[in-house]
Amino acid sequence: MLKTSIDNRQHRGFTLIELMVSMAIFAILAALAYGALNQSLANSEMLNSRMERLKSLQRTMRVISDDFMQLNPRSIRQDISQGVGAALSTNFETTFALELTRAGWGNPMVLKRGTLQRVAYRLEEDELIRYHWNVLDRTLANEPVGVVLVDGVENIIFRFLQSNGEWTEQWPVANRTGPAGASARPRAVEFVVSLQREGELSRLIEVSP
Repeated sequence: MLKTSIDNRQHRGFTLIELMVSMAIFAILAALAYGALNQSLANSEMLNSRMERLKSLQRTMRVISDDFMQLNPRSIRQDISQGVGAALSTNFETTFALELTRAGWGNPMVLKRGTLQRVAYRLEEDELIRYHWNVLDRTLANEPVGVVLVDGVENIIFRFLQSNGEWTEQWPVANRTGPAGASARPRAVEFVVSLQREGELSRLIEVSP
């Protein structure tokens, strides 16, 4: 009789209360683990977003800097009846805020074209867009190709250092006209990009003589 009683105690399972307590503890641990995992995923996504934003800003500053460092004195023939376009031109009353001719246009496909490229910049809504044409002396049939460099842009300002040491925001300068003015280049260019979240980013670029 005593042996049967001992065997019953040895094979007794968990009670309902013990199961409920175990499940409650497991649920709490699972909730804590899920919260930690969810926070880690959110942090990872935010970090990736910030990294992509940083890459976009770095790429934008590099592209603009490269364009000015490769600035070429080649003027262009503009659209029909618009005359000659200067190698570097700023005119906020026209379609583009700034246009320039740059050298060093890569040609990995060995296409039948030169290495000079006409590019332009324009701020649309809050996006800074860089345009380029496949030809220098364009006609109305030559449409530019636009690429968004970065968004969240409030303003972009260009300043040009003249040979006399003075700065101007207009190029060509008013007292330089004709072929000499059309091919004239500044000694240096400073541009300032004002961003909604990051503030101002600026670069000072020396133009090759």
